[in-house]
Amino acid sequence: MTDLWLSTPTCALGPYRADLTETYWRWEQDPTLMVGYGRQVPESLEARAEGMAHQLRGANIRFTVYDLTGDEPVPVGVTTLLPDDSVRTAEFVVMLAREARGRGLGAEATRLTLDYAFHVSALRMVWLKVLAPNSAAVAAYERAGFRHAGRLRESGYWLGEVCDEVLMDALSADFNGPSAVRALLSGE
Repeated sequence: MTDLWLSTPTCALGPYRADLTETYWRWEQDPTLMVGYGRQVPESLEARAEGMAHQLRGANIRFTVYDLTGDEPVPVGVTTLLPDDSVRTAEFVVMLAREARGRGLGAEATRLTLDYAFHVSALRMVWLKVLAPNSAAVAAYERAGFRHAGRLRESGYWLGEVCDEVLMDALSADFNGPSAVRALLSGE
């Protein structure tokens, strides 16, 4: 039985799981994901396992993303909130397996994570950085409720070339539409 904390008909968030370390690591080594993060160096499974132990003890908020379109929930990604408690904000990071991209799951998982951030963690703002050439990611973040907030010039790499990073943010006051958290509280 998989624990699912927040869900839509096609996507859910559940706990970050030590038993999925190798799966998370495999996603992180996908060259398309490495390009999207602007990372150039792969990581060993041993180093990832060490990092996982630290992450499970840390104060960051991490979720496993599940695809609910099949007969059983299938893990397809991770979302993370890196909170700054002194100002009630957090940086957002998402990682989605290649086979799960292009189906709206990233935008749904992002929206569910924002729902949690604003209605459970009581954050007032969530922000992210995305490489400017990554137009698919920018569009998914916009669909989830993020707005453009600025640019960091020549701060990233895309396919080996220097590029800008786009800063985006989402405010609690702007978060509208259905809330999975409120639905749980009202028994819907």
